[in-house]
Amino acid sequence: MPSTSRRLVLFDIDGTLITDGGAAREAFAEGLAEVYGFRGDVRRYDFSGRTDPQIAAMILRDADWDDAGIEARLPALWNRYLAGLARNAPGRVRALAGVVALLDRARADERLTLALLTGNIEPGARLKLGAIALNGYFPFGAFGSDSPRREELPPVAVERAAAMTGVEFRGADVVIIGDSIYDVRCGVPHGATTIAIASGKTPAEKLRAENPHHFFDSAEDLDGILAAIKL
Repeated sequence: MPSTSRRLVLFDIDGTLITDGGAAREAFAEGLAEVYGFRGDVRRYDFSGRTDPQIAAMILRDADWDDAGIEARLPALWNRYLAGLARNAPGRVRALAGVVALLDRARADERLTLALLTGNIEPGARLKLGAIALNGYFPFGAFGSDSPRREELPPVAVERAAAMTGVEFRGADVVIIGDSIYDVRCGVPHGATTIAIASGKTPAEKLRAENPHHFFDSAEDLDGILAAIKL
């Protein structure tokens, strides 16, 4: 029987809600080249589930940048990245199958509070979602600009939810939905309910090996996902 208690439902973005058609990766490459002089191939790096600061550090450490040097130029990188993303995203971002219907049904349930939990820096997240008019589903969230460590983001979202709704969500009443192993892992220390959807680049068997509370092949399983959220 579904629970009658309220749920905070935290959605990842890339590979869970949308695909951006390479818009962000291209903007990242342009920013890294302009700000750090990096000319390597960013396509060989796995961005899935990582925060934007982690992605920058992963690539630049590989190019022998130290952490102090990376950190000093991050503001310039983000400015350049966002300019590129604003140019690239329109016409390339699209919602994944089932996502809009899932969001519509979830938003219509007064027991559910929808928010974001994403590795994107907040302005980048809003540019991506804004390209296909999805920002309105998510009045707040926790972002890679709040912390480079994804496991530190659930408490940020919980705190913002309390400020907005007056409800202190705890443990399994916080539901994290994502397509990567890091989406699942970030919920474990906080006792959150984890829902893995194999709609991104992570193979289904790899996601299953993380033992999420619930697993789905795509967001098209609307009834199954909504039932899992409300358990």
